[in-house]
Amino acid sequence: MLMMKKQFFAAIRSGEKTTTLRYWRYAMVKPGSVHNVRGLGRVCVDAVTVVEEADLTDEQARADGFATREALCEALAAMYPPDSRVGRRLYCVRFRSIPDEAAGA
Repeated sequence: MLMMKKQFFAAIRSGEKTTTLRYWRYAMVKPGSVHNVRGLGRVCVDAVTVVEEADLTDEQARADGFATREALCEALAAMYPPDSRVGRRLYCVRFRSIPDEAAGA
């Protein structure tokens, strides 16, 4: 299951936000999987890779919905305090929103 914050819904629907970073013990989603995100709709996972926070760039931050790398790292620190990261790796999940076919009808 993949959950997203409501503040990112518009950016996800528009294709502006295409990644999410998660500290997990192991990859919780697989490429090709489709997830129903409550309040958003369906998203398809295109790729899941392990990344290092120290190697994140401004470009990766923008793909995740943040203006800068620093803003992204601050959000990660707030969501995943250092003690909660023990035994976990940082995963970058690349995804795309799947438009609701009924919306166009």
